[in-house]
Amino acid sequence: MPTFALKIKMNMENQRPLILISNDDGIIAKGISELIKFLRPLGEIVVMAPDAPRSGNASALTVTEPIHYQLVRKDVGLTVYKCSGSPVDCIKLAFHTVLDRKPDLVVGGINHGDNSAVNVHYSGTMGVVIEGCLKGVPSIGFSLCSHEPNADFEPSGPYIREIARQVLEKGLPSLTCLNVNFPDTKELKGVKICEQSKGQWTNEWENFAHRGDTHYYWLTGEFQNTDPDNEKNDHWALDNGYVAVTPTKVDVTAYELIDELKTWFEGN
Repeated sequence: MPTFALKIKMNMENQRPLILISNDDGIIAKGISELIKFLRPLGEIVVMAPDAPRSGNASALTVTEPIHYQLVRKDVGLTVYKCSGSPVDCIKLAFHTVLDRKPDLVVGGINHGDNSAVNVHYSGTMGVVIEGCLKGVPSIGFSLCSHEPNADFEPSGPYIREIARQVLEKGLPSLTCLNVNFPDTKELKGVKICEQSKGQWTNEWENFAHRGDTHYYWLTGEFQNTDPDNEKNDHWALDNGYVAVTPTKVDVTAYELIDELKTWFEGN
């Protein structure tokens, strides 16, 4: 092999894994700072996160105005940017602008509040993960069952590092990502591989008057678990002190219904 080509090959082999991080709680949230701390030993870190909280954005895109990003911090092995857009905007923009190669891992979090059960559909944290997955990169979302700004993320650290290390080493199937949730406890019992809990949100709006107008509402709600005794689901794992790891598919096709629908619409 020619010397120049050999040097390129050696440089590629010596590159540390590249990890792209974002969240939906914003660049100053404690959760993303803790995530950076936990993952720095595993590779080069690039962060592109919203400049303010964007919770509940799911996979929303900014289409009515331009977005802007700027450098916040640059250290050895760590580069941090903030962006005026949504969590998904952050991932798309990072791929288009600041990354010099395809990342080996995309990570969302650590979210302040769990993203188990149907929350996966609303979560900006999981929007980050789904976007990474759509771009063909192994992707993981991490969330803690606490909305406290100064929540204790330390017990989750060894699990986050090990889960990320395993995914970097082994990869994930195409169009499949991991949704990882931690109970808010200092003593974690270990990992449970889970299915998504069934249920729905109820009592979702709280009415209040503003300047005499009673047509104002705050979004609130209570999650109603319709299968609370199912030890296979993520809510049961969290309620019982386990780390809930839920493999999640981006392809939402209901394959089991295809043949029946053909009899409805395609005729004989």
